[in-house]
Amino acid sequence: MAPAKATNVVQLLLGSTALWLSQLGAGTVAASKSVTAHLAAKWPETLLLLEASEFMAEESNEKFWQFLETVQELAIYKQTESDYSYYNLILKKAGQFLDNLHINLLKFAFSIRAYSPAIQMFQQIAADEPPPDGCNAFVVIHKKHTCKINEIKKLLKKAASRTRPYLFKGDHKFPTNKENLPVVILYAEMGTRTFSAFHKVLSAKAQNEEILYVLRHYIQKPSSRKMYLSGYGVELAIKSTEYKALDDTQVTTVTNTTVEDETEANEVQGFLFGKLKS
Repeated sequence: MAPAKATNVVQLLLGSTALWLSQLGAGTVAASKSVTAHLAAKWPETLLLLEASEFMAEESNEKFWQFLETVQELAIYKQTESDYSYYNLILKKAGQFLDNLHINLLKFAFSIRAYSPAIQMFQQIAADEPPPDGCNAFVVIHKKHTCKINEIKKLLKKAASRTRPYLFKGDHKFPTNKENLPVVILYAEMGTRTFSAFHKVLSAKAQNEEILYVLRHYIQKPSSRKMYLSGYGVELAIKSTEYKALDDTQVTTVTNTTVEDETEANEVQGFLFGKLKS
C-alpha cells in the first residue's frame, strides 16, 4: 500500500507542477503583447522598375534613356520570375550604368520607396488627360489622343495649329538638339511590349528631329496591393478613460490677509516672484 500511495503523491506533484508551468507560460505570453503599426500611402503599390528609372533620371537624363533601352521588355520576366529574382534583375540592369556606391543607394531608395510618389504623380497626370478606354499605352499630340501607332503620322500633320502642351520639370525628354518641334507625349508602362513598340517609332522620329519625344509613366491596371512606407516614425498614444471621483465640496478658503502677506513677501522691488515661480 505504501508504494501505491507514494506513486499517487508523485503523480499529484507532477500534475501540479505541469499546471503551474502552463500558467506561467500563459502569463509570459500575455505579458509580451506588442502593437505593430503599418503606414500605408493613399496610392497603390508602384513598380520597382519605374522607381529605378526615376533614380537613373536623377543621376542624368542620358542614363535614364540608356537604362530604358536595356529594359524595354523586362516586364515579361516578372510573370515567370519571383519578386526577389526580378528585384535582382533590375539591380543587374542598373549596375551597367552605376557603381557599387550608387547601387547601394538604389537599394536604400527601394527600401523606403523614395520614388514612389514620382510614379504616382505621372499616374495622376495621365488620369487627368484622360486615357482612352482599353489602351495599355497612348500618345498625346497637342491635345489629340490615340493608342494606335499608325495614327501618329496623321496627328502630326496639323499639330502646329493646335496648342502646345505644358511640360513639367520632371518630364523625361528624349535627347535632341531642337526644342521647337511638335511635342509627342507617350504614356506607357516601361518594360512592356506595348511600350517597346511605341518607343521604337517615337525614338526614331526624335533622332531625325521630327518631334520632341516625352515619356510619362502610366499603368493601365495599377496593383491592388497597398503601398506600405518605411522609414517613418509612428506614435501610438493610448489614453486611459478611467476617471476617479473626487469630492470638491470641501474648498479651503484663504483670507485676504494671508494673500496680502504672501504678496508682500514675494514682492521685491516691484517683481512678484510668486507669479514667476508658478
